This record gives sequence, C-alpha cells and structure tokens, in this order.
Amino acid sequence: MSINFEKAFGIHEAALNLRNSRAEVLATNLANSDTPNYKARDIDFTQALKMAQSGQNSDLKRTHVKHLDSQIGSEIPGLSYRIPLQPDTGDGNSVDVQVEQAKFAENAMQYQTTLRFLDGKIKGLIQAIRGE
Repeated sequence: MSINFEKAFGIHEAALNLRNSRAEVLATNLANSDTPNYKARDIDFTQALKMAQSGQNSDLKRTHVKHLDSQIGSEIPGLSYRIPLQPDTGDGNSVDVQVEQAKFAENAMQYQTTLRFLDGKIKGLIQAIRGE
C-alpha cells in the first residue's frame, strides 16, 4: 500500500508555499521603503489559499526564486497593493516600515507553525510505517 502525500499533508503544502511567497513580497516592500513611487503589496492569504484549494491556481510552486521578481502579479494568487494607513509623504512611496516589519514577523511565525504541523504529520507517518 502506498502513501498519498497530498492526502496526508492536505492544504499545508500550498499554505507553506504561500507563506514563503508572502515573505518575499513583504521583504521586497521593506527593501523598497525609500524608493520613490514604490507601492507596497501584500498577499490576501485567505483568498489565495481558497484559490489553491479549489485548484484555480496551480502555479504556487515556482521553478526558480527569481521568477517572483519578474512576474510578481501573475504567479501569486491574492497579490494586491496595500492600502496605506498614512498620507503620502510626497515621494509616492506607500511603504510603512513598521507595518511591514509587523506583517513580516507575523508571517514568519505562521510559517513556523505550518512547518511544525507538517513535522508532526511526518513523524506520525514514520511511526505508522515502523508500526510503533
């Protein structure tokens, strides 16, 4: 009898890929905090995960890390511009460093949580295979 990893891990593989993509988007926002006319972006995680569950986006797995930079809007479901919480400072940049840092830290914590859940699943599968 073979193990179906899609059934064993469920949506958590897609969630991990989305969390990774969101970390890249938030890091890009932070890196461009002083770039004139740069608009902050974020991923609506709930919407993107629903799209992944329904099979509307099969491009959650990227073949190369740099693909995010060149096609940022076409490969990531739920990606949109963030609505600024403060008025424009005059240079057209909508990045609020404190907001981006908080979102990045929150996403990192949720990424770790997903990894721990998958680790538990894998350990359970190993125990089942060994008959423990």
